This record gives sequence, C-alpha cells and structure tokens, in this order.
Amino acid sequence: MAKETITRGAGAFSSATGLSRVLGFVRDMLLANFLGASGSSDAFFVAFRIPNLLRELFAEGSMSAAVVPVLTEAEVKEGPERARIVVKKLFTFLLVSVGLICILAEFFAPIIVKAIAPGFKGQQFALTVLLSRIMFVFLLFVSLSALLMGALNVRKVFFVPAMASAWFNVTTIVVLLVLILAGVSPLVAASVAIVCGGFMQFFSQVPTFMKKGYRFGIELRFSDPYLKRMALLWLPTLAGLAVTQLNIFVSTIIASFLPHGSITYLYYAMRLIQLPIGMFGVAVAVTSLATLSEHASR
Repeated sequence: MAKETITRGAGAFSSATGLSRVLGFVRDMLLANFLGASGSSDAFFVAFRIPNLLRELFAEGSMSAAVVPVLTEAEVKEGPERARIVVKKLFTFLLVSVGLICILAEFFAPIIVKAIAPGFKGQQFALTVLLSRIMFVFLLFVSLSALLMGALNVRKVFFVPAMASAWFNVTTIVVLLVLILAGVSPLVAASVAIVCGGFMQFFSQVPTFMKKGYRFGIELRFSDPYLKRMALLWLPTLAGLAVTQLNIFVSTIIASFLPHGSITYLYYAMRLIQLPIGMFGVAVAVTSLATLSEHASR
C-alpha cells in the first residue's frame, strides 16, 4: 500500500511538475523576448533572485521537510484537530515573521541589493532597488503556499500543491501580457506579474486546503512542542540548502562585475538544470516523505 501511494503520488506530482516546467519555459521565453539580455534584464533577475533565494531557504524545500513529519506525528498521535491547531499557529507565525521581513526588506532594499550585486552602479542599481521593492511581497505568498503544500501532503494530496506552480506560471504569463499590452514598462510588468503569480500559487490551494478540514485563523500562542520540533528539523535542512544558495549568491556577486547580460544567462542556465531535478528527484522525495513520516509516527 505504501509503495502504491508513493508511486501514485510521485506520478501525479511529476505530471503536474512537468506541466509547470513547460509553462515555466513559456514564461521564460516571454521574459527573454520582452527583456532581452541586458543591464536592465540583469537588474530584474537580481531583484527576483533576492526573494527567490529566501524562498529556497525558508519556504518550499525546507518547510516541507520540517512540516510534513511533525504535522503527520501530531495527526497520528493526537488526531486531526491537533494538527489543525498546529497549522493555525504556523500560519500566524509565518504571516507575522515573513510579513515583518518583507517590510524590513522594503526599507533596507539598497543595502540588500548592494550586498548581492556590488557591481551594479547608477541607474542599474536604482532600477534593481525599485524592482526588488515591488517583488519582496512575493516571499510572503510563497511561504504561505509552502505551508499549504505541506499540510496537503500530510493528507496525501500531491497533485493540487504541485499544480500551484503551474498556476504561478499561467498567472505570470497572463498578467505580463495584459500589462505590456496596456503600455506598462516590461520590467515593471514582469515584476507585478511575478507577485500576482505568487498570490495565485497560494490561492489555488486554498479550496482543497479547506476541503481537507483545515481552517485559517490567528493563533498567537506560539509555545507548542510541535513547533519546536519543526524548528529543530528545519535547521539542518537550512544548512544543506544554504550551500547551494551560497553558490548562487557568490555567482551573482561575480556576474554583477561582468558585461551586461551575464546574470540573465546564469538565470536561464539554472532553469535548464532544475528541469530534470524538479520532475523526477523532487517528485519522489516529496511523495515518499509523507508516507515515511506516517510510518515513523506509528
């Protein structure tokens, strides 16, 4: 039964991820067409990389690894209602903490941009700061989306969370085209489209999240043994992901001193590398984690 669950879940996840990757390529083709490979496109991709780097560290990958085992344990040992309370507390914590990070990032955007792209000067630097401030809120939406994904994985729902990325790409494509046709600058249009896509990535999971018995709510009592367990599980995952993100961070710093377009080329190269990893490696890892966590809790 466990083998069938993992195989079926991995198949659904891979199918949805495959669709998302295709749509992602369409999105990137449009971005390449409208932005090209220039100093301006470098500014956009650095601005996008800042919340995206934090997303990789604190949201999607690391959060699922921490949330799924602990939430599964809470549900198996103490019942669905206890799991719902833990989800409410984590939702509140993310809303407050990530929201605060986004607000602080708005104020300290020039310092952050200077740290990740020290080679940017003048208009390119100012443009990167502007686009960063537009896209920082993207981090909040994808963090909440990652929570919903983990909660749904606990209930053996894999297709809907995997499709959330497809909704991100569809929304980004549609909003990008609409804004450009309306005469908005391609750089601003792309930044706004990314934020709208992040919101849709979160919102697309909400109906299934509610259908599976979860509820949104504010729970300010953060003292909870399960939340502490999540934090302990999250730290080693963060350390592992930090190595990869440090590599990207250093590459961006170096590329910021290179000719215009270098950061753009690096972005597209990374997108090609992520295709097989996302479709096959991540699919098996995500779907097996929920089943293995359930067996461990029993």
